[in-house]
Amino acid sequence: MGSSSGAVRRVQRFRGPLAIVLGLLVAVVVAALVPSWWCGRDADAWFYGDAARVRGLAEELVAFEAEDDHRRASGASGVLDGMYGLLAHQMTAQGLAQVVLAHPDWRDRYAPIATRAAAKTLRPELREAFTAAWHGEDGLTVLDGPHGHAYLSYPALALGMARLVDPAFPAQLAAQQDALVASYERRLLASPTALLETLPGEAYPTDVAAVAAAIAVHGRATGADHSAVLAHWARQVRAGQIDRATGLVWQRVGVDGRAHDAPRASGTGLAAYFAGFADRGIARELASGFFRQERNIFGFSAIHEYGKGYDGAGDIDSGPVVLGISVSATAFALAPARAFGRRDIFTRVYRTVDLTGSPLRSGNRVRFANGGAIGNALLLAFLTSGPELAR
Repeated sequence: MGSSSGAVRRVQRFRGPLAIVLGLLVAVVVAALVPSWWCGRDADAWFYGDAARVRGLAEELVAFEAEDDHRRASGASGVLDGMYGLLAHQMTAQGLAQVVLAHPDWRDRYAPIATRAAAKTLRPELREAFTAAWHGEDGLTVLDGPHGHAYLSYPALALGMARLVDPAFPAQLAAQQDALVASYERRLLASPTALLETLPGEAYPTDVAAVAAAIAVHGRATGADHSAVLAHWARQVRAGQIDRATGLVWQRVGVDGRAHDAPRASGTGLAAYFAGFADRGIARELASGFFRQERNIFGFSAIHEYGKGYDGAGDIDSGPVVLGISVSATAFALAPARAFGRRDIFTRVYRTVDLTGSPLRSGNRVRFANGGAIGNALLLAFLTSGPELAR
């Protein structure tokens, strides 16, 4: 009897710590699984192009453009100008055009607004910083000059995408895009490295990928043959714009190809998106190096900015860099992940975007509350990026 009661007491003493351990294990499992499930619940809908979500975010950008029109007409404050305005209108045009390509029956609704957004990218106030950097030289007025002005690739690409989907695309805008593309084609073919300056003495391979994208989309919209210049660009990307040790593009270089900065993920991710319009093979190579920068914890992924052996701070390209993680590069990952069918990476990254971006639905609109107009424009472009954009 005494032996039996002693055994019971020993079991009871063991049961208390066991319950605590099991409770802690359950808490860890719940903490690891529930947030990733909750934040990833819409990932598949976006990955497979759910019409309701795509249309909801598109309507948010329609509202942004309408509000911008109103503010400009009334002289109200709060208009997005400078580089942020350029990026917001360019990516709005990009995203809405991609929506039309995926949903041709929505053309009447979104194609005219894509054209309006693209036209705004030509406003002088949106490129003031670049004009100032070039000591007053406005790139749009010197298309026959020697300087690259690669930042104009963003308006050129936005115009091309709108032209591709809008049957009523204005002739004046078409002529402007023709002139930009002709200038870029001449300059790229004349550059042994296929690099064009964005700022004096500074070339950004990401911006040059946007140049190639603008040229390629122009060809799709007009039937013009740009194969020679695109082949030259692709050869030189492989020859000198990618750091072979990391698989990332050099963030800044001279037009001679010498590196001025480290190979970085933010430039590579955005370059992979742009390259997808011009050369799918190049886009795949860039995406492969970029995806190696993924860092994953509890099902949430983010992108490490600097390649192995390099380090540095954040800037306007990367956004804040926290413990090596780039905010911008993480969002950029959605585009190549979707374009190349990497549902696993897309899902993990989308969980992080959902957690930090706070998606909200209001009526027929969807927006990411923490991104503002620029964030929503970028996400529309990246979340609707797909293999049909590349040839």
